[in-house]
Amino acid sequence: MNPRSLSVPCTGRQLWRSAALSAAVLALFLSPSIFGVPSATAEVQAPVASRSAAPWWKQAVVYEIYPRSFQDSNGDGIGDLNGITSRLGYLQGLGVDAIWIAPMYPSPQVDFGYDISNYEAVDPQYGTLADMDRLIAEGKKLHVRIVLDMVLNHTSDKHQWFIEASSSRTDPKHDWYVWNDGIAADAPGVTDYQKRFEHDGRVPPNNWVSGFGGSAWEWVPAVHQFYYHEFYKQQPDLNWRNPAVEKAMFGAMQFWLDRGVAGFRLDAIPNLFEDPLLHNNPELGGINAQGDPNVGDTYTNNLPEVHDVIRRMRAMVAKYPGDRVLIGETYLPNTAELDKWYGGAAHNELQLPMDMLIGFHGDHDKLDADSFRQHIEEVQTLVHGSQPLIVFDNHDNVRAIDRYGDGVHDDLINKTLATTLFTTKATALMYYGEELGMHTTTPTRREDVRDPIGITGWPKQKGRDGERTPMQWTAGPQAGFSTNPQTWLPIPPSYKTVNVAVESRDPNSELNWFKQLSALRRDLPALQSGAMTMLDTDNHSVLAYVRSTGSGASVVVAMNFTATPQTVTLNLSGTGITAHSVKTLAADDDSLKTVTTLDNITLPPFASWVGSVQ
Repeated sequence: MNPRSLSVPCTGRQLWRSAALSAAVLALFLSPSIFGVPSATAEVQAPVASRSAAPWWKQAVVYEIYPRSFQDSNGDGIGDLNGITSRLGYLQGLGVDAIWIAPMYPSPQVDFGYDISNYEAVDPQYGTLADMDRLIAEGKKLHVRIVLDMVLNHTSDKHQWFIEASSSRTDPKHDWYVWNDGIAADAPGVTDYQKRFEHDGRVPPNNWVSGFGGSAWEWVPAVHQFYYHEFYKQQPDLNWRNPAVEKAMFGAMQFWLDRGVAGFRLDAIPNLFEDPLLHNNPELGGINAQGDPNVGDTYTNNLPEVHDVIRRMRAMVAKYPGDRVLIGETYLPNTAELDKWYGGAAHNELQLPMDMLIGFHGDHDKLDADSFRQHIEEVQTLVHGSQPLIVFDNHDNVRAIDRYGDGVHDDLINKTLATTLFTTKATALMYYGEELGMHTTTPTRREDVRDPIGITGWPKQKGRDGERTPMQWTAGPQAGFSTNPQTWLPIPPSYKTVNVAVESRDPNSELNWFKQLSALRRDLPALQSGAMTMLDTDNHSVLAYVRSTGSGASVVVAMNFTATPQTVTLNLSGTGITAHSVKTLAADDDSLKTVTTLDNITLPPFASWVGSVQ
């Protein structure tokens, strides 16, 4: 949840899960067969291939689920935990090793779950603790682990901690949050912008701007102070300089670890600390969509103190069996900073900080072979041998198929991104619907927007609703997502052709390309743990590389990053590979399926080819 990297965040009163739903009706809705998609038991037959002794997350396929949008089991138009359980068979068939579930804790839903009011429960609209326990247990049967989103930077203003903290300066919880008296409105240097937020003659102490609009400081008359909020005013930041906060938040994590979750994705984790001297952030010039001045985040993001917390967190999690994992939402400026989040040579912080440098930084709205090559080589060589986690898609950004797509070859470009995702050394992280080629469906009218930042920033920012639309399962009513015609977000019109049922039957579909690549990754040691060597490195149009373990078959990958055919010869001299027999393993164009040599391979526009050399 880093709005400086987002396309744009969701709101609206939510329908509540019906407590009166009978067991019989619940069982009916849990059956995927009513949506025309094979049931979980129908897909359990896929064998679970043997893996190396490495921690499971090193070779994993992780699949992000936005719970409101994946599967509605009870007909209220909102996805829920039982809906996810009913689709575990689909996920297992896709080769998914773990699902990351966006926040499903009790919440006022101002930021659709990222404003948590209780860390040790399930929001009734998503189910119950018993439903979560069942999901964890059923996932274990299918070798699909559960990773929870953990929001450590802030709570909801409706959390009992903040209710107590904001009641009195002497309350024991008051110092659990970041408070300041502000400065006199007539003090030297006070800007007109600060004066917009004047209360009782006091204004915010500096120029810090909320990522979602307005000052990052909110006045509370009861204590005659401002509190700091990096995000919405309903999301007050916790004071991580108070040891009691760390103890409480680690306790919340232990609550879920004890219930069997495989780890956590840590939301906005670089934002835990702010400059205690409250220096102004650098001014960047201009204004944002909400009319605030654009400022940097030098004093509110990625401060060095956060690494002490992460090292203690890693040690706490390491006490649990089963290689529990910490994944970080880490929008960082370069690979050197990324390495710090692994713990550098000590490897004692996050196992998987997200590498956003390919997917969300720089010139990421078009395929560029040179840029991809550079960043992939960097994350292989500059992180002390740590495991990369390359990210192209998530719930906060316009879908990659739209950012990279050209409107003509979108399906092929999506396949190219998938090929990169599954054949590099990185752990593969997917976002629901990515495997179908689901597009962003941005609201066209302000009155249809559910996301608060889309409402306040319209039309410059239109919100994140477009990348959070319901999963498209079938061509039937509501795309098989719900029996309720009033789904929380509208079903995109593309659901008639872009859905699981249709694509399952098409051998050339994006879904089957993802499945094919996932299976190769699962079965081939070279794609699991093989070293990577870039090939034809002077080629500005084609990204090519070889993965090899030093024994057995090596895997060669070539992708055309352009809209024109490209002919390449892939020279393996200097790689230590002496074999010459070439066999095509996967190709998204018929002309490549009979390739038997690495000489003069002609790649059609945006084509991907994967072959073995043995």
